[in-house]
Amino acid sequence: MSGPRRHASLTKDEETNAAAWEAARGAGWGAAKWGAFTAVAGGVGYAVSPIYRGLTIQFKIYIQMSGMILGSMIEADKRMIAYEHHVRHQKRIRRDMEVWRRYEEDFENRGTPGVGAESNVKGKGTDV
Repeated sequence: MSGPRRHASLTKDEETNAAAWEAARGAGWGAAKWGAFTAVAGGVGYAVSPIYRGLTIQFKIYIQMSGMILGSMIEADKRMIAYEHHVRHQKRIRRDMEVWRRYEEDFENRGTPGVGAESNVKGKGTDV
């Protein structure tokens, strides 16, 4: 690590902000998806179970919110892991492209013809 962070330095870190937004989108989607599932499960429970019908409204809301919170945590984590893999993959591609670019420059600086050079084409330059 390059040292302690300064005050409000996270507001200027684009990668951190992008990761936070990806997690927030995942949390919203997870809460909606799991909230719909727990609402349907609550409706089925209300229609079928006299025990569920006997629960207080506060406890039913607690069950609903618990499902939504669990879903938001699971989906946010899933999105963060996928985002992390995506970012690492992009960094690996950039690093490999830079290594390849340096490799090509080294050959060009030595005077070695490239793949598309005329000396490599049959019939032009030298008869091979």
